[in-house]
Amino acid sequence: MAASLANRVAIVTGGGTGIGQAIALALAERGADVAVNYSRSQGDAEATAGAIREQGRRALTVKADVSRDQEAREMVARVVQEWGRLDILVNNAGTTQFVEHRNLDGLTEEAWDRILSVNVKGTFFCSRAAARVMTEGRIINIGSVAGLRGMGSSIAYAASKGAVHTMTLSLARALAPRIMVNAIAPGLIKTRWHAGREVESARAVESIPVRRIGRPEDIAHIAAALATSDNFLTGQIIAVDGGALL
Repeated sequence: MAASLANRVAIVTGGGTGIGQAIALALAERGADVAVNYSRSQGDAEATAGAIREQGRRALTVKADVSRDQEAREMVARVVQEWGRLDILVNNAGTTQFVEHRNLDGLTEEAWDRILSVNVKGTFFCSRAAARVMTEGRIINIGSVAGLRGMGSSIAYAASKGAVHTMTLSLARALAPRIMVNAIAPGLIKTRWHAGREVESARAVESIPVRRIGRPEDIAHIAAALATSDNFLTGQIIAVDGGALL
């Protein structure tokens, strides 16, 4: 086990499934203690925490709706109370709704509110709470190539991830040199969101130079690298998409 994150404490929001789970496990493999946040999937979060403990690291689960400022603050406060510090925050929690882009009327006000609240406000609320307690630290935001190309599951989702990218730049300026802030923009990744859309995914592979759909572990490797990077890497948006943007 690599020990480059030994004695470090991390929070991964939405850490019970998919990309968040893979990131939580990757950080633990490198020596970090990890708090796994969830809002509804307690069983998945507990399973992830159990896998972290099997690696010999400390783990806890923290229920919080990141779109609510007070819950984000309480989540960070609990981790610091339990472990005395916070070094890494991964803003992975997100939501979407599949609405074809031409179907403008299909994208309701309620969908806009929920997507922007979780993806944008949640990223900011957690980052602000973490920045208050970090001596030095790393904030890693999970964006999307949808936010770079205006594509993806819905216009609201693409807009929200574009906002996450811009927020990454703003936070990198505001929090330097104490905290490094970067974002990962995943391409098509095999997660629960793509269940039932295998035909569309198979077609998409034809436009991906590496000729496969991404795996959560592909994103986790980059997140772990950003968590261990020195203090000369900040304000970057790294597309991890198998070359699809080419």
